Amino acid sequence: MADSPNCDLKSLTPLQLFERVTEQGEKVRALKAGKAPKDEIDAAVRMLLSLKLSYKTTTGQDYQAGLPPKDLVLINNGTTKEEDEDLVDPWNVQTSNAKGVDYDKLIVRFGSSKIDTDLINRIERATGQKPHHFLRRGIFFSHRDMDQVLDAYENKKPFYLYTGRGPSSQAMHVGHLIPFLFTKWLQEVFDVPLVIQLTDDEKYLWKDMTIEKAYEYARENAKDIIACGFDINKTFIFSDLDYLGTSAGFYRNIVKVQKHVTFNQVKGIFGFTDSDCIGKISFPAIQAAPSFSSSFPQIFNGKDNIQCLIPCAIDQDPYFRMTRDVAPRIGQPKPALLHSVFFPALQGAQTKMSASDPNSSIFLTDTPKQIKTKINKHAFSGGRDTIEEHRKYGGNCDVDVSFMYLTFFLEDDDRLEQLKQAYTSGELLTGELKKVLIETMQPLVAAHQERRKQVTDEIVKQFMTPRKLAFEF
Repeated sequence: MADSPNCDLKSLTPLQLFERVTEQGEKVRALKAGKAPKDEIDAAVRMLLSLKLSYKTTTGQDYQAGLPPKDLVLINNGTTKEEDEDLVDPWNVQTSNAKGVDYDKLIVRFGSSKIDTDLINRIERATGQKPHHFLRRGIFFSHRDMDQVLDAYENKKPFYLYTGRGPSSQAMHVGHLIPFLFTKWLQEVFDVPLVIQLTDDEKYLWKDMTIEKAYEYARENAKDIIACGFDINKTFIFSDLDYLGTSAGFYRNIVKVQKHVTFNQVKGIFGFTDSDCIGKISFPAIQAAPSFSSSFPQIFNGKDNIQCLIPCAIDQDPYFRMTRDVAPRIGQPKPALLHSVFFPALQGAQTKMSASDPNSSIFLTDTPKQIKTKINKHAFSGGRDTIEEHRKYGGNCDVDVSFMYLTFFLEDDDRLEQLKQAYTSGELLTGELKKVLIETMQPLVAAHQERRKQVTDEIVKQFMTPRKLAFEF
């Protein structure tokens, strides 16, 4: 006899339907693996197809394992095969397109909103400052509820910033700087508190390293973060391995999130399997907790209604789609987000940089000679095969990694446009463009190294000590 739904499918929310489809899919696999009778398997398959049809009717989306409904917003866009070519999750970024991930499609798939000219102009009016070049150039390209943050700011209501770093290696690379450089700008123009989470617990759970090594990396990475120039009076940096044991508010929020997220949900969102350790399964609640001001009673005086804004790369969005779903159910405001594009590997935009591959990245510890060698040897070129062809047809800035890097780190808009025109026309050769990048990156990395030398263990300790910041709440 076929299974029947235990309630009217029309009464289920998109997320509940997603969970039902996931559960039924697992049941079908278990029946097949257990070589159940054919009529029992057929009945389970019919139920699965019925649930998938209900899911598509309700959400306008085909069911996809690992992709829950987009922030529970109903949209009328099915997922196409072309969209599936881009793999984006918190641990992997892959695309077959040399131009990189199609971010317009990713916005549709994730259900976020494009940062358009109107929003950028509104930020400029609110702050009285020229928008950061990351905004002007679409490096931060997507958001969730940034308009609500601006509403609050314009009405003199407080908010705070939260971003983070997973310390997987002792040395960070230049791609890791992107969220911190932008967060520093946001902190300065809005004059708000900032909390920075170092997820050393996550890296211990995911990587082949000792817990002591993960903690050591966290403190070393904190030095690079501090070297970006954050104000010690307005910034709290914390290691999960440290802070979780000292803050009752932080742990209570973790438990609240854990209670309201099912095992099927985290399997669906993050792709966990029955073979993953339970630490991985519970970790998303730890990354969610800093989104709530009550996790930091020493900063917010116990207030639990302060809006949070999270600047991050869009691969971290699944954590916060989950958080935004849970927040109203535990009496907390939904965090807002600003999403950045991925910083490409030297070998091309098909993947993001990797801390485990030294030749995919320019590290903050690299010497001027290493930077020059890496760019000249490994930076993927959009130039032609011969000088003659390049002069005739020009280069392709859309796939040229040197030009992509200059988009991130060359602040002069006019100079960047001149380079683009010269390279596209064939006037500028690939080697000449790489030379411009080398001359941009060498002093940038050297200046960072000088600032980092000034960051002592005592300064790190001050940043990482739970304390009141220079704000009244």
